[in-house]
Amino acid sequence: MKQVTQTLRTGQIDVNDVPVPSLSDKFVLVRNRQSVISAGTEKTKIDMGKKSLLQKAKARPDLVKQVFNKVRNEGLKKTLQTVNSRLDSPSPLGYSCAGAVVAVGGMVEGIMAGDRVACGGADYANHAEFVAVPKNLVVKIPEGVSDEEASFATVGSIALQGVRLAQPQLGETFLVLGLGLLGQIAVQLLRANGCNVIATDLDPTLVQRAEKYGAMGACGADELPGLCNSLTAGHGVDGVLVCAGTNSNQPIELCGEVTREKGRVVVVGAVRMDIPREQYFKKEINVVISRSYGPGRYDPFYEENGNDYPLGYVRFTEQRNMATFLSLVEQGKVDVASLISHRFDVDQAAEAYKLIEGAKSEPYLGILLSYSRAVNESEVAQPITVSSAPIEKDKLGFSFYGAGNYATASLLPSLREMADVQFRGLVTASGRTAQGVAKQFNFGFCAETFDALLGDNTDVVMITTRHDAHAAAVIKALSQGKHAYVEKPLALTIDELREIDAAYHQSGAQLMVGFNRRFAPATQMVRQHFSVVKSPLVVNIRVNAGSIPKNHWIQDALVGGGRIIGEGCHFVDLASAIVGANVRSVYAVGTSKAEKSALLNDNVCISLSFGDGSIANIIYTADGCPKMPKEYIEVFGGGRSAQIADFREVSLFSDGVAQTKKLGAQDKGQKAMLAAWVDALKIGRPCVDYECLMSSSMATIMAVESLCINQPMAVSNDVLLLDEVALCE
Repeated sequence: MKQVTQTLRTGQIDVNDVPVPSLSDKFVLVRNRQSVISAGTEKTKIDMGKKSLLQKAKARPDLVKQVFNKVRNEGLKKTLQTVNSRLDSPSPLGYSCAGAVVAVGGMVEGIMAGDRVACGGADYANHAEFVAVPKNLVVKIPEGVSDEEASFATVGSIALQGVRLAQPQLGETFLVLGLGLLGQIAVQLLRANGCNVIATDLDPTLVQRAEKYGAMGACGADELPGLCNSLTAGHGVDGVLVCAGTNSNQPIELCGEVTREKGRVVVVGAVRMDIPREQYFKKEINVVISRSYGPGRYDPFYEENGNDYPLGYVRFTEQRNMATFLSLVEQGKVDVASLISHRFDVDQAAEAYKLIEGAKSEPYLGILLSYSRAVNESEVAQPITVSSAPIEKDKLGFSFYGAGNYATASLLPSLREMADVQFRGLVTASGRTAQGVAKQFNFGFCAETFDALLGDNTDVVMITTRHDAHAAAVIKALSQGKHAYVEKPLALTIDELREIDAAYHQSGAQLMVGFNRRFAPATQMVRQHFSVVKSPLVVNIRVNAGSIPKNHWIQDALVGGGRIIGEGCHFVDLASAIVGANVRSVYAVGTSKAEKSALLNDNVCISLSFGDGSIANIIYTADGCPKMPKEYIEVFGGGRSAQIADFREVSLFSDGVAQTKKLGAQDKGQKAMLAAWVDALKIGRPCVDYECLMSSSMATIMAVESLCINQPMAVSNDVLLLDEVALCE
């Protein structure tokens, strides 16, 4: 399919051939017919892309701070890989479109294939021939509304949400400041609410257009205060909707001047907000920033997971705002057809963007992209060739399922340097991501489905998706005889481990989990230090993990499994690697917090015992200060001791002598792990013993079970044969 993207490094606009996005249970797959270019939002993004790196840094100091923190924690080379990957990745454009439903997920209610729908969401409703959109960001189009009109639903909802926050009442007077698309729609919505509207913009033609919708126009900042006073008997307007986009503080200052005592100012556009205290304080003006389309925006629980808010408590969500706006269009109370100034086919997208970039001098307002090209089913399912390089049979064919930040920064660059590896196929949830990464790392093709990776040219499948997809992908890869590498965790449940175990023993292919810390230089030095010790070891691992937002996908029990299963498995495996034995039992306790369930608890102590008599304690906490180093490991046994400080420094103690070795840049073993995995594949032997991978995975899942029931749990292969996990005797 065709999709419009922007390269963040240069700001260049391209129309790319990318795979159709994948469909999941709570999503709807839509073939677009029309989409609206949002001149304000998209121009801001394009202008940012066209800035130099220095200008980008000045414009986004928050991101610069993140980069410096990453350099401090992970080193310059890895940080540059991450930054360059993001800058060179194609970024989607667009967030308001309309089309026909092609397919629906199994948990989507009220929508069927063939329905005409309007779609929203910057991560979903892009300028593309096909879009996969969460069910709560999709609404049916009324019969009396055209596809062109319906494509304005999301843009209109932004204006509608701003009006709702302003709480207009019949007979009140409002000022709409800025008369682009949002401003013109806001004028009409306020008029439909029975309000008097004053409209102003620097462009007199936009003021004239607003007057056609019933507003009183004002072209200059000098005449505006007088007009506002004369029309309100000197009291000032009841409210202002700021729909402008500017770095100037003048709009906010003007609002304070023309708004009445206890009036309302609702900021819809992107403007500078240095609020002058004196006027706002004396008048007690209420200032609100409108959150895009309405309640539900930026909430993964609502948007991505498809959980609606009860109507009795949240009358107008973003989806209900979209439906309301289309209803107003159907009733003729809002006219968007007259706002359309230009129409382009998607292939002409670059020409369309020249309008808002200023390369063309003609005026514009509503710019539509249409998708009229005939696309048949075989074309949709066809993998897209990226590289014409011939397949080299003497090399291992690596295909990737998923290509997020970790894969592009830590896995793909290292594998690309290996002479025995050739990248074959790539599949991601977003076809746009697949196409960008495929070009960057010279993959042979990118495709829509995981099955497309399992052909004869793939020897190894690298599974780097979100955690809920790991087990199913491993099982399918093994069942097709493909060697499988999966980023941690191997699975989210014991039942998934049982299915993986069955597939592994029927396959004959190799399985590897991305437990990279066991391969780190620091870990290898400690293992060598204790290689002469015959007695059991005592291991203490402290992880100052830091907090992550509660709406991050790893904090979703069904998708990420929580941080202990999702990340704590690293440290269970690290302890196992240090002592050289598999886990025998696990017992976990955690802090008690009102907002944390056992599964999502990220302040936990995990006690492990091993088959050789060794023991380990893991303290995993999200509540520490981020300035403190993240990982600290201590090992004791046989009169020897060792310390690893954040995989930057190793201290070894024996015979009364202490040695400290500084390792320079932090190295958690990813590159060494991949080299060992490739070498193991070539000689046909496991890189890490399968029983060890399974033991560490079981122990981590059972640690959460132990946390739930406050009991120690026995860890053994017998667990995979039982219907229930076993308590320790």
